[in-house]
Amino acid sequence: MAEPTNRRFLLRTRPEGRVKRSDFELSEQPVPTPAPGEVVLRTRYLSLDPTNRIWMTDVEQYMPPVAIGEVMRGLGIGEVVASASPDHKVGDLFSGLVGWQDYIAVVPKAPGWIQLPSGLPVPLPAMLGALGMTGLTAYFGLMELGKPRAGETVVVSAAAGAVGSVVGQIAKLQGCHVVGIAGGPEKCAFLRELGFDAAIDYKAEGWKAALAAACPRGIDIDFENVGGDIMNTVMARMNLHGRVVLCGLISGYNSDQRPTGPFDTILMKRLRVEGFIILDYLPRAMEGVMQLSQWMMAGKLRHHDTIVDGLEQAPEALNMLFDGKNTGKLLIKVS
Repeated sequence: MAEPTNRRFLLRTRPEGRVKRSDFELSEQPVPTPAPGEVVLRTRYLSLDPTNRIWMTDVEQYMPPVAIGEVMRGLGIGEVVASASPDHKVGDLFSGLVGWQDYIAVVPKAPGWIQLPSGLPVPLPAMLGALGMTGLTAYFGLMELGKPRAGETVVVSAAAGAVGSVVGQIAKLQGCHVVGIAGGPEKCAFLRELGFDAAIDYKAEGWKAALAAACPRGIDIDFENVGGDIMNTVMARMNLHGRVVLCGLISGYNSDQRPTGPFDTILMKRLRVEGFIILDYLPRAMEGVMQLSQWMMAGKLRHHDTIVDGLEQAPEALNMLFDGKNTGKLLIKVS
């Protein structure tokens, strides 16, 4: 049997528009050997997120862009296959920036690495979704920035995606009237299954009128994942002193045009618009995981995945986020 090798996607060029396989080089090298204090992880699942596209672009952002020739950055879950750490054994699971590769040597006590508990009572992919960074993004973004109150109206864009689907469920648990915006009848049906009060298909004719009808008392909180025309339409219906949680602007990530916003509406309606990056809340991660876990164990929070098999599929699979072809969390099953 041939010795295993470490396949790695290296960023070759900065994408223009949609991500292409030719933007990467798929290289192979020997599997790393752990230095003292290190473990070698074999990637089990790789998370595909809109932020992957931002990291490929050489613009000012919340983390340094991935350099040309570097392994493409990506969050995932890895299993220890070799250990030179006295505190960790083969079979232990860790979550962190494994990158688009099969194996990585890491210092497990270094910042950014989280050891997952053994005997998880939930499917492993959930630890990258509703109980992972996705769930934490939804939880802290809504609860800390949105500060929902019972009876308020919350609108969530990209509501059938990884973050949006969790945001809507949490908002319902807070007693809010929740309206999700998604593309296509299947995704809207999914939102209704999750308990959303209304689901708006932005691809359907008359969707703006449907949004107005679904929000008869206006909109108090906009959990914004999309930007562009959808954001502008939602913000036009915001109530005085409404809150906008600016979590993402996915509609513009494949464009070289900087996004703009309706500053006149922000001014006249005295809206509070705040950008949100989950990194700011990582010190409180366990607080969020505990609450999300309680809801999931009680059957109050559902998790849904779209899983693509094979590391080699990563470049093309990332475009599913921008084509609206995923429901819930988009993952690559690597091993």
